Amino acid sequence: MGFQTPLGQVRGLGSAKEGTEHFWIQRLTGLALVPLSFWFVSSISYLAGADHSQVAEWLSSPITAVFMILTVGTTFYHLKLGVQVVVEDYVHTPWLKTGTLIGVTFSCFVLGLACILAVLKLAVGG
Repeated sequence: MGFQTPLGQVRGLGSAKEGTEHFWIQRLTGLALVPLSFWFVSSISYLAGADHSQVAEWLSSPITAVFMILTVGTTFYHLKLGVQVVVEDYVHTPWLKTGTLIGVTFSCFVLGLACILAVLKLAVGG
């Protein structure tokens, strides 16, 4: 039994003060993915049946490469945020939660970077 008031006993045990920011960033990335997804789907439908050289020529345009990099980066960041929420809500074992969050963050970073480097290689003419 302590000598603290009930408010003093619970102070500091509440919110980490990051939930609102996380919520808004996830919504903004989702909103950004709407036009990017329409662009991506229409571009892929336009390229249906194209060979490698045609796709490489299409990606050699700076605007196309920038839009593709934005699509890939936003997609993997949105994925990371969404999976992070699921893990934080449903994984209750501390070491498993921490390991899973590290794995998800690392995987999204590596896969996103690999995709961006592939786009850059095609865009530059590799």
